Amino acid sequence: MELKSIMSKDVVAVSKDTSVDEAAQLMKQHDIGCIPVCENDKVIGMVTDRDIVIRGVANKSDDKGTTCEEIMSKDLVVGSVNMDVHEAAKIMADNQVRRLPVVENGKLVGMVALGDLAVEPDFINEAGDALNDISKPVHH
Repeated sequence: MELKSIMSKDVVAVSKDTSVDEAAQLMKQHDIGCIPVCENDKVIGMVTDRDIVIRGVANKSDDKGTTCEEIMSKDLVVGSVNMDVHEAAKIMADNQVRRLPVVENGKLVGMVALGDLAVEPDFINEAGDALNDISKPVHH
């Protein structure tokens, strides 16, 4: 099964100049834990609820003046619409991410979350394995 058949297609995104406060409001409004940062429909970063807390609030940043570019994660892994779900689960596990932006011709077209894998009966094992790998502590 390919990612295009399980991905969420209505993805809310922000620009790098969007304030962290506005991004947080969008995340609350849409009940999402992350929001892609795009430039010309290309994903250049990701802001998660954890980024807002750790890089924003904990660093005493002013949410109204801090931009998404300042706190976003930049080292992204992405999936393609034709990528096999098993491969996506492995990428998510290997990179310890719970959400994977899906691109086509370099442009953001969807998002796959670990929960999307878990609701598909054929992929429950992959979702469990991915969650197990994601949850392992990383020692630096």
